[in-house]
Amino acid sequence: MIKFRKSLLFSVALFLHVFSLAQEDSLFKNWKHKKNIFTLGMYKQPGNDSMVDVWDGFERILGLKKKQEEAILTKPQISFIPSVEYSIITGLAASINSNIVFPKKVNNASFIYFDLKRTVKKQTIVELVSNMWFAKDRLNLNTDWSIMRFPQKDFGLGSQSTRNLFDQLNYSYLKLHQTVSVKIAPDWYAGIGIRMDYFWRVSDTTSTNKPVVGFREYGFSTSSLSNGISLNLLHDTRRNAVHPLAGERYFQTIWRNSSTLFGSSSQWSSLIVDARKYLAFPQSSNNILAFWSYNVITLDGKPPYLVLPHTAVDPFKNTGRGYIQGRYRGRSILMQEMEYRFSITENGFLGGVLYGNVQSISNAVSNRFSSMIPGYGVGIRIKYNKKSNTNIALDYAWGKDGSRGFFMNLGEVF
Repeated sequence: MIKFRKSLLFSVALFLHVFSLAQEDSLFKNWKHKKNIFTLGMYKQPGNDSMVDVWDGFERILGLKKKQEEAILTKPQISFIPSVEYSIITGLAASINSNIVFPKKVNNASFIYFDLKRTVKKQTIVELVSNMWFAKDRLNLNTDWSIMRFPQKDFGLGSQSTRNLFDQLNYSYLKLHQTVSVKIAPDWYAGIGIRMDYFWRVSDTTSTNKPVVGFREYGFSTSSLSNGISLNLLHDTRRNAVHPLAGERYFQTIWRNSSTLFGSSSQWSSLIVDARKYLAFPQSSNNILAFWSYNVITLDGKPPYLVLPHTAVDPFKNTGRGYIQGRYRGRSILMQEMEYRFSITENGFLGGVLYGNVQSISNAVSNRFSSMIPGYGVGIRIKYNKKSNTNIALDYAWGKDGSRGFFMNLGEVF
C-alpha cells in the first residue's frame, strides 16, 4: 500500500510538471480561445456564436466559414440521426431517429418525431409521434402511431415477477391513437380521440421457466383488438415540448373506452393521468428540477393481456428507466420520477442529468398496489440542434435485481 501511494504521488507530480511545461509551449498557448472542435464543448465563444451544437463542430472540423446565426427558431428545423444503438429491449439496433420542430405561430412550437429500427433480436419498429398546433393555438392535434414486429420477453403479472421466469412472446402490433383538442381557456384544452391497438400472430415459444401468473394464465389469444373512443383534458404551458423550460407545466387526463360495439375483443375502460412540472434550481440558474407522474388505471372490464399497463407504457416508452420495456405489468401502474438537469458547459453544448423513479404495479390477484420498484441513473445531454433546442439524451440506469442498461432519446425524456 505504501509503494502504491508513493507511485500515485509520483504520477500526479509528473503530470503536473508536464502540464506546466505544456502551458509554456506555443502550441498550447491561448488554445482555449481558438475555435476548434476541442474547445467546442468547453468554452463560450464570443458574439452570436455563444451557443453551439453538433453542427458547429462539423463546420469547425471542416474549416467552413459560415456566417454565424443566433439560436432562434424561424423556420422548421430537422434533426436526423442514423445510428447504431443499444438498449435493454432491442439489443443492438440500426436506427433512424428524427424530429421536425416548427416555429411558433403564436405561443407553442409543433413537432413531429419519427423512429425506424431493425434489431439483432429481429424486431422491426416504425413509430410516429406528433404534437401539432393550429388556428392560433386554438386547436391541437396529437398523433401516436406505430407498427412493429416485436419478439420480446414477458415476465408475467404483478410486482413480484423475476427476470429468470418469462414467456418468449412474438407478435405483430398496429397502434393508431389520434386526438383532437380545442381551446376552452388559456392553456386549457378539451378533446376527443380514437384509439386502436391491434395485435396479431401472437405466439409463446417457451415451455419451461415460465412466470407464475403470465400470458396463458390471464387468457391466451393469438390476436386481440382494442378499439374505441377517448375523452381528454389538457393543460400545457410548454412552449417547446422538445425542451421544456423552468416555470412550465403539463397536465393531461385521458378516459378511454374500448367497446365491443367497435369490434373490440372485450369491453373495458381506463384512465391515464400524466402530470409534469419544471422548476429552476437554484432559482438564479438555468438548471432544472423536473417532476413527472404517469399513471394508468384500469377502471373496469378485462383488457387484452398485451394492452395491460406496463413499464415504459407512455408514447415515448420512457417510464421506469432502469428496466426493460414490459418488465412489470398489471391492471394498473403508478410511476413517479424526478430528474435534475444541469449545464456542464456555459455554451449549452454539454449538459448532464441525475434522476430517480419509482413504479408500483397492482397485484395480479387482488389488484391492490403493494411494493414500490425503484430505478435511478445518470445521463449526458449533447446539443444537436440549437435552434430547435434538441438534445441527444444518453442515459444509463439501474434497477433492482441487477437490472440495468442504456437508454437513448432525441429530445428530453419528459
